[in-house]
Amino acid sequence: MSKRIRITNLLGKGYNRFYHSKDFYRVVKGGRGSKKSKNTASDFVLKLMKYPWANLLVVRRFSNTNKQSTYTDFKWAINRLGLSKLFKFNESTPEITIKKTGQKILFRGLDDELKITSISVDSGVLCWAWFEEAYQIESRDKFDTVVESIRGSLDDVPEFYKQITVTFNPWNERHWLKETFFDEDAIYKDQTFAITTTFRCNEWLDKQDKERYESLLTTNPKRGRVVANGEWGVAEGLVFENVTTRDFDIRKTIQEVGQTVFGLDFGFTHDPTALISAILDEKNKKLYIFDEVYKTGLLNSDIYKEALKRDLEGAKIVADSASPQNIAELRRLGLRRVTGVKKGKGSIMAGIEYLKEFEIIVHPRCENILEEFNTYAFKQDKTSGKYLNEPEDANNHAIDALRYAVNEFIGGRPQVKTISNLGI
Repeated sequence: MSKRIRITNLLGKGYNRFYHSKDFYRVVKGGRGSKKSKNTASDFVLKLMKYPWANLLVVRRFSNTNKQSTYTDFKWAINRLGLSKLFKFNESTPEITIKKTGQKILFRGLDDELKITSISVDSGVLCWAWFEEAYQIESRDKFDTVVESIRGSLDDVPEFYKQITVTFNPWNERHWLKETFFDEDAIYKDQTFAITTTFRCNEWLDKQDKERYESLLTTNPKRGRVVANGEWGVAEGLVFENVTTRDFDIRKTIQEVGQTVFGLDFGFTHDPTALISAILDEKNKKLYIFDEVYKTGLLNSDIYKEALKRDLEGAKIVADSASPQNIAELRRLGLRRVTGVKKGKGSIMAGIEYLKEFEIIVHPRCENILEEFNTYAFKQDKTSGKYLNEPEDANNHAIDALRYAVNEFIGGRPQVKTISNLGI
């Protein structure tokens, strides 16, 4: 097959140096809509066709997220290039193979990083890896364990090189990715090509999306700096500084603690509906967040289906009482124990202060509430710049659902322990 493809026409502006980099680490932090994921997939497709000795490992924190994201991005890129007939797709694994050479694109999760280290390929060398949404990876040690599996060499191939590509949204400046790749004295600085991209380099983004990102810088500046400008989320002024990310055994923790709580905040067009599941350990002052629904456009019937997937039909779910019609509809559908939260003057701050008494441990798969924790900040006085004891009413849908979930415990009110099978 003879097909000449101009890389600039495919990737557009902003990624020329990224494409040509041969540094061992090639890192992109970017805002939403900066085309970093689809460009990375397109880049790899072209390079795999160019270098028949190369194989690629695509890594996300959890294996089940690959199919809906990176695997789909590769199918999109291959179809866009008109190369579908040259590839074999195995959706169940998932895995993609170049028919002529046997080269592989392998998709794995860090559910157990040690299993990845034993991966091998039949043709060529597993010499490239792409860590997508790397912000979800809790530690550099977990990352490095997989990097060590990218080994081997081809001494008789002059153009051979190994490379680790990392892409992510930079939600918090305290993350290990910053000190590893972006600081002035970054740990891997000498081996790294690192850039920041934004929606402004995406010439294929429509006008409405561009206006939405720009307006975010005015309506919610802290979130806008990350989402629109690709800057590091700042820790200053955050409401919650008692949050950590940790992979924990959900079943075991539920059995040991014995108290599960569930909260629901309604949304639809612009605001997401958030359904949060957590384990409340009052004795040891620990709150484990283990599951989330976070979607726009959900009807009550959709919320009911999401609850059924999680085996929450009989669970007590505390919902926003400002939507009594939604609560009544969910009860009619079968969520018999949905109840409205009791609100009153000062209830928001009371809920926040209660949550701040706990070590909040978030399972890495709950990426949306993690984003909220990293951008939910106190208001600032416009004159003095001092932070006020009142949070911004923005980017807090999952946090609101969490407040509703624990509301009955505030003030030490007794609560009968509830455990659900939870579909886990």
